This record gives sequence, C-alpha cells and structure tokens, in this order.
Amino acid sequence: MAAKYTDAVIRSRINACPKLASLGRINQALRELVNSESSVSSQIAEIIRKDPSLTARLLRMVNSVYYGLSTSVSNIEEAIFFLGLRQIRELAMATPVIEEMSSFQSVKGRTALPWKDLWAHSIGTAILTREILRSLPITIDDDTDYLVGLLHNAGKVVMAHAFPEELAEICATEFETAADVCRREIELIGWDHGQIGAVYLERHKMSEEIVLAVRHHNTPTAAPRHQIFAAAVQVADCLVRHAGVLGGFEKIKPVELDVWHGLDGWNILYGANSPEIKLARAAIDNALPRLPQMLSGLV
Repeated sequence: MAAKYTDAVIRSRINACPKLASLGRINQALRELVNSESSVSSQIAEIIRKDPSLTARLLRMVNSVYYGLSTSVSNIEEAIFFLGLRQIRELAMATPVIEEMSSFQSVKGRTALPWKDLWAHSIGTAILTREILRSLPITIDDDTDYLVGLLHNAGKVVMAHAFPEELAEICATEFETAADVCRREIELIGWDHGQIGAVYLERHKMSEEIVLAVRHHNTPTAAPRHQIFAAAVQVADCLVRHAGVLGGFEKIKPVELDVWHGLDGWNILYGANSPEIKLARAAIDNALPRLPQMLSGLV
C-alpha cells in the first residue's frame, strides 16, 4: 500500500511544528553551575527558584515513596542534598523539554492523549539508557546518554501536531510489539516516529549521536554510526515497558521477562559472552524495581 504522504510533504509538516528553545539551551545556567566544582547548594537553589515547574518537580521527587523520608521536605536546599547533583542535572534537562513539548497537545485539540504516560516512559528510558551505558567500558563526557533516552519518542509528539488523524488511529489500535507500531506508522504516513523525530531534532541542530539514536532506536543495526546509543535506547525502552511504564500513546502487549536479551541492541552492547553482561544485569536488577516509584515523583 502506498504511503499517504510524500517525503516532501512530511518534511513540510515537520518544519511547520513549533521550534523548542529548550532543546538549544536546556537550562544552560543551571547545567553550568551544577557542573562547576565550586558550586554550592544555595547558588543552585537560587536558580531553581526562578523556575516554578522545576521547583515543583524537584520537591515532588524528593518527597516520593522512592526516597522514604520520614518527614516532608519543603526546602530546596534540603532537596538538593538528598537528590544529589546528578539528579538535579537530569531534572534540569527534562523539565523544560517536557514543558515545551506539552504545548503540542493543545494544538488542534483533536484527540485526548495520555501525555503523562509518554513523559514517564521517556524519563524512565533516559534513566535506564544512562545506567546501561555506564555498565560499559566507555566514557561519555556529556549528557548524550540521558538525552537519547529522553528524546527517543519525540517523533510521537511531533505526530500529534503534524499528523493528528494518523496518530489517533494508531492510538486506537492494539499491537503485539513496538516494531508493529512502526510498520503501521509507515503505512499511514510514510515514515515511522523514529524518522520523524530525528528530522525534527536535526532541525534543532542536535548532535549526530542523538539524531541517529532517535532515528534507529527500534532498528539499531541500521544506524550507520554511533550504534551503541541506539542499542542502549532499544534495550532501555524494552526494560521500561517490562516495568509497567508503557510507551504512552499506543497499546502494546506487556514485555515478558528477559525478552531484551534477544534484541539486536543487547547483542550490539554485550555480544554473546561479554564480561560486561554481569554488570549490566546487576544495574538492571537494581534499577527496575525502583523505577515506577522514582517516576511517580518526576511526572
């Protein structure tokens, strides 16, 4: 069956979507301060106070069941102490992206979509992608390992603006696997959400590592470069679904235990008998049970 739209029409619709300032700066002032060895909690707290959404998310997270504190925390400096700078930096990246992309849901106002579920899945994938890549003998000096997971479903957000009718049909359909969703997207539109998201992020001048990971997160062996990032996202996405944090929009059957071992992404990351497999299993076993509680404080 021929796709409904030509490549030129698809690109035109993507280009008509709002640009997001957060993708260019991702709370630059806070990131620089958090990365500074001389930063102190009071300085970081002062910047956080200027962002009500970040403040609310920070306090919600530290008071979630995950941290099990005996008394409620209402002071930003205390929250920074309990969470640590790494968690603060992740919040600083996720919050502006979520806030801006959430504006897409009101455009055209056609189908009510479970946006909160999408963000929970995206943040969960970001957390686990970072954990997976940390189990490998590689060094990543920036936040690419978190951002590839956070943005992997950006194409679904773009579809809500550019292809609302097709997305509504996909949301109303039950699928066996994520690959089935991609096939249906290609039938209806011509591209899947990975390609749509990659073109959108490329327009924002995101790094090649991020663009290719988003483009190929369901088919990491097809990535011409930086396969390790696409592979980590594919595995993390599967793990998050297994933990009960579904993809957000489409209806896919739950992922069974250890299905991720058969993914192309797992083979790219660990091969058949890699010494890193034990580290990976330990990281997964440690992170998965805690994930839903952590996300309850983030979204």
